[in-house]
Amino acid sequence: QVQLVESGGGLAQAGGSLTLSCAASGRAFSSYSMGWFRQAPGKEREFVAAISWTGPRTYYADSVKGRFTISRDNAKNTFYLQMNSLKPEDTAVYYCAADRFGTMTSQLANYDYWGRGTQVTVSS
Repeated sequence: QVQLVESGGGLAQAGGSLTLSCAASGRAFSSYSMGWFRQAPGKEREFVAAISWTGPRTYYADSVKGRFTISRDNAKNTFYLQMNSLKPEDTAVYYCAADRFGTMTSQLANYDYWGRGTQVTVSS
């Protein structure tokens, strides 16, 4: 059973930084790509970033490109989302997800496993 557990959310001021972590367990992830998504109140869950487990290759939503950085530590089965220059519109619950076919897609339906989410709140 694959488990994904997010951590690192919290409150930040606009212009500040936060780093989210996602610890993966339950199997080998060498063929998986991993993604971050977010969901603000009253909005659809949206893609933020994805990373291949080997390579690495990365892929970002336009809204976070240049501000957020996705990375991973294979030895720890953990991947990260470094969020800089935060804006109030970044406020959301952030979810990590695993795609067992490694497609590096922004499509939610392609992700097989999901964490429970961590709240990020950015004050103006």
